[in-house]
Amino acid sequence: MYVDSRPRPEEHSPPASNQSRSHAPIMTDITDRARLLRAFDGHEQAIAVQDPSSGLKCVIAIHESVFGPALGGCRMWHYASEIEAVNDALRLSRGMTSKAALANLPFGGGKAVIMGDPVRNKTKSLFRAFGRLVERLGGRYITGEDVGVSVREMRWVSRETEYVIGSSARRDPSPMTALGVFEGIRAASRFRFGSETLAGARVAVQGLGNVGVELCRRLDDAGAHLIVADIDRERVDRAAKELGAKKATPDEIHAAEVDVFAPCALGAVLDDHTVPELRCSVIAGCANNQLAEDRHGDALHRRGILYAPDYVINAGGLIGAALERMGEDPHGAKAWAQVCGIGATLTEIFRQAAAEDVAPNIVADRLARKRIAQRQGVTSAEVV
Repeated sequence: MYVDSRPRPEEHSPPASNQSRSHAPIMTDITDRARLLRAFDGHEQAIAVQDPSSGLKCVIAIHESVFGPALGGCRMWHYASEIEAVNDALRLSRGMTSKAALANLPFGGGKAVIMGDPVRNKTKSLFRAFGRLVERLGGRYITGEDVGVSVREMRWVSRETEYVIGSSARRDPSPMTALGVFEGIRAASRFRFGSETLAGARVAVQGLGNVGVELCRRLDDAGAHLIVADIDRERVDRAAKELGAKKATPDEIHAAEVDVFAPCALGAVLDDHTVPELRCSVIAGCANNQLAEDRHGDALHRRGILYAPDYVINAGGLIGAALERMGEDPHGAKAWAQVCGIGATLTEIFRQAAAEDVAPNIVADRLARKRIAQRQGVTSAEVV
């Protein structure tokens, strides 16, 4: 078993300037408390952070950094409690480890979540404080964009640390994430319907953030008919005007009668309430942790709905970010080819799931655990 002998936050001196040290956020190791939560899954570390001068309150969860830095974005959301934020960070970071393993990337999984309103509370001082926090971790965690955070904020973070990706438009991971989801939708549609084209397909996209909008553009170019929803009505109106999309509400779009439902907002959208109301044949979107619980994957399978496991289909941004850290062009030919390979990975998962008559998320989870175990030198017989 891996034992983390590296310094905990309170033991690690920041390598930055005296000015950065004097403004360093207060870091508390909450790993022992996190072990009591359901989302905890052998995480290396969980850290709670407060910085009164900037208003920063955040949690960083490092699931695995044994075979490479823990790579994962920074999310900003108005969490109801710190427990909710910790659970989200734990779930998301675990997903990043699986995502990196299935994409054969030499990185582990981590995630940061900032507690605050992403519309009203995004300030330069807050994100620079977050950057100082990332710097203090000494490269164990590399951050980037996620829900509620954009290139602008990552640019602020980069003023304080080198351990950041997506700090310029050229390095924005959103287009590659959208490309991977688009290829995944094509693969799922081909497997489910036997069709080589998305022309005429009805696709409901829930969430019009950076990735959701780019995905809609690709689907529109492919001839799909769009239904869209977002909590920001201006984004919905813009998609309707520019792409001819029909409008729906965020709380009802999952029940639209479509071929494909693409969750592209927050996670846990597939639960006891929504699964019985679905009227689609395929679920394939960019949101993380789409299943409220693993058993909801089984529920989809029983209903005959093909589910593309989220950490497989949305790995495009991570692939680009990883290649960037390795000195490659995150939008170059190598990245493009690897992201387009997401469709082939999903097809193999669908085939294996069909052969075993199980939900695709079960096959994906098993494959991810096997690859992680292989990294750690564990034999296949030991993988549960």
